[in-house]
Amino acid sequence: MAQAVSVVLVGTMLCQSAATSPVQVEDSRPAPIPRPVELVPAPGVFKITKATAILVKSRQPEVTAIAEYLAAWLRARTGCPLPVRELTQDGATAAHILLATAAGHASLGDEYYALTVTPARVALFAGQPRGLFFGVQTLRQLLPPEAEQGAGLPAGTVRQLELPCVTINDRPRYRWRGMLLDCGRHFMTKEFIKRYIDLLAYHKLNVFHWHLTEDQGWRIEIRKYPRLTETGAWRAATRDSEQPRDAHSRYGGFYTQEEVKEIVAYARSRYVTIVPEIELPGHCQAALAAYPELSCTGGPFAVSTGWGVHEDVYCAGNEQTFAFLEDVLSEVLELFPSEYIHIGGDEVPKVRWKACPRCQARIQSEGLKDEAELQSYFIRRIERFLNSRGRRLIGWDEILEGGLAPNATVQSWRGMEGAVAAARAGHDVIASPTSHCYINFPQAPDPTAPDWMGLITLEQLYAFEPTPPELDAEQALHVLGAECNLWSEYAPQERVDCLAFPRLCALAELTWSPREQRDFGDFAQRLKTHLRRLEALGVQYYRPDASTRP
Repeated sequence: MAQAVSVVLVGTMLCQSAATSPVQVEDSRPAPIPRPVELVPAPGVFKITKATAILVKSRQPEVTAIAEYLAAWLRARTGCPLPVRELTQDGATAAHILLATAAGHASLGDEYYALTVTPARVALFAGQPRGLFFGVQTLRQLLPPEAEQGAGLPAGTVRQLELPCVTINDRPRYRWRGMLLDCGRHFMTKEFIKRYIDLLAYHKLNVFHWHLTEDQGWRIEIRKYPRLTETGAWRAATRDSEQPRDAHSRYGGFYTQEEVKEIVAYARSRYVTIVPEIELPGHCQAALAAYPELSCTGGPFAVSTGWGVHEDVYCAGNEQTFAFLEDVLSEVLELFPSEYIHIGGDEVPKVRWKACPRCQARIQSEGLKDEAELQSYFIRRIERFLNSRGRRLIGWDEILEGGLAPNATVQSWRGMEGAVAAARAGHDVIASPTSHCYINFPQAPDPTAPDWMGLITLEQLYAFEPTPPELDAEQALHVLGAECNLWSEYAPQERVDCLAFPRLCALAELTWSPREQRDFGDFAQRLKTHLRRLEALGVQYYRPDASTRP
């Protein structure tokens, strides 16, 4: 995507460049996204000056780290010293910003926070550091949008920022508020991944679902199986001819284990959990290109250069397949501390299994009825391994077919029927239906888009309700939350922003704010201010045409 112009055409999709002049907004009321549960404005402002200090009332190192994070962010934008120090028994006399954990708030949840701004001080309280961190994101959004532009003040310059006086009490509706980014079809850089972790945290989204393996590329270093990245991380061609190639004219890339550790640590500091996805038993042609003996036919295979569903999958009758996957997952578990590991489980053709003597022998020896139950056997076996390591399995709703693994969480994408079936069976669910949550789909009619892509407007996504109405109160507790999926068949790195934003703003609000408070008109009004923040952050968000904004 060219950086020298303010608008670039992607099919009929237009992206907003950070270089474009900001929107003029008359309404100066606080306009955070997502909308807090309770926000009461008050007269006056708190001025951040040279005398302002950040005080910490907690013995938790995490709280001090959050205070240092806030101090560094403010120093870069004000030139003020903003020392961080512990609140002493003598109290504080000068204007200050206080961050504190309080036992009385603990019962309100890990992400609850209370923020009060008066002319004399800013007080941010929470039961846990996680709540403080999300409160800091709200504090940032109370400042003028241009404050997000970052450092660059001349040496010795002091810039005064003002916070409007306000009282906020806030907590999320759902505990799973996520985004999937597919790095299998198109590799995306370490710096880009960290940038998106920051953007998720800024919007109080707390799960980064990292899709790392596909037919078109294997993106994570596995030391026991080096050919996964030597061969599987590269393909001979790509649909996007402008994408860069390596010295051998191949397209692709992968993350070393050290890079993964760096990204995971970065996400942890932003209170974002990374959930890795290692696809099985399908979507694995890149792995089969490296290790064809894991297939039913023995290959040979090449890393796929086309999209779609591929018939070659892992052989379910071969013990070597399970040894390989357990070895791979063992290294994955060492890198990712998340409770959940996503194994895909979707779009698994049974053609090879039906013709494979070893798979048919497995069906007979295990007393299975058919290939659908063979898939269930495959998933259950992987789940037992993950459970033995203290982890939980997530799969797409196809894992319901042939019988659901005992402790599995279902991510429902083919509508919400899978979510209803799983919740009624006592399983946790994540709502990600194509009808509302596939943000690789166009946001306006696009004749260049593939036929299988639907239309998902900002208002349509905002209206999505993650908890199906047919669930009773007990069943509804199994709905962990919702997730937007950005599959990258037609979205290399430079096209991600205009697909993700501002739709991720709608996801943030529908997963955080109370349902009864959601109002698209109010959201759209606040979004006018928020788009200025996105511009300041360098986000090239979508707009429907070259002259107006959403």
